Amino acid sequence: MALRRIFQDGEEILLKRSREVGAFDERLAVLLDDMKDTMYDADGVGLAAPQVGILRRVAIIDADGIYLEMVNPQIVEAEGEQIGEEGCLSVDSAKNCKVLRPEKVTVRAYDREGKKFEKTVTGLAARAVCHELDHLEGILFYTREYKGGENR
Repeated sequence: MALRRIFQDGEEILLKRSREVGAFDERLAVLLDDMKDTMYDADGVGLAAPQVGILRRVAIIDADGIYLEMVNPQIVEAEGEQIGEEGCLSVDSAKNCKVLRPEKVTVRAYDREGKKFEKTVTGLAARAVCHELDHLEGILFYTREYKGGENR
């Protein structure tokens, strides 16, 4: 396992849509392991593959005691609202801002072996899932800044 460079705001890769993963192989396992080490080393609660230079639909979170590895994830259900401060390992903290997210989300994804699963999470874990899945679409959190009802 190795630490990977975290790409920063302004680098083009962060604005591109990621491609689906087709092969559940050793390369994917190494990517997931490296992402986990990189996220923990940077004191993050989530990391998406584009943040380490890989345009694949892979993301991880570790929030509210929930660790998830998500390959080809999609949100299949969302409920409620929460408004909270967000930051990002790829963005300078001066851009931290409030973002409106669902309070509860159900994500459908595959694990590293290619087994499909669904997981429902709330609170910070729901926020982290939404944030990381935005990365897979080339969306950075500050473009969703909550300004008191303007983006509802």
